[in-house]
Amino acid sequence: MTTLELKSSHIIIPQQLNQEIFGEESHAFLRYYPERKSLLLAPVSQNWFKKMHEAAQFMLKDKNLQGDKSIAIHEILIDNELDEQNKTLSFEIQGNGKILNIHL
Repeated sequence: MTTLELKSSHIIIPQQLNQEIFGEESHAFLRYYPERKSLLLAPVSQNWFKKMHEAAQFMLKDKNLQGDKSIAIHEILIDNELDEQNKTLSFEIQGNGKILNIHL
């Protein structure tokens, strides 16, 4: 089972999940919904996602040589007074396999 981790205010996306959702893309659209403590991530190639969710564009950074990626969410954690401690995050894959719904 693939897991997502929150480490040092970054979401760590393992290589397998990164390939499945983002492929070779280096940016993602992100939208946080405070009422459900849900963070939605989608590849920038999903143009409809930006319009539908009024999402912001974030960079997917290389974490290591194995292909893991990270995305910085420090600002979201601070602005919404969320727990910043390192932890495993639960998530679901939605939208024909191209959207990550992450529970913070």
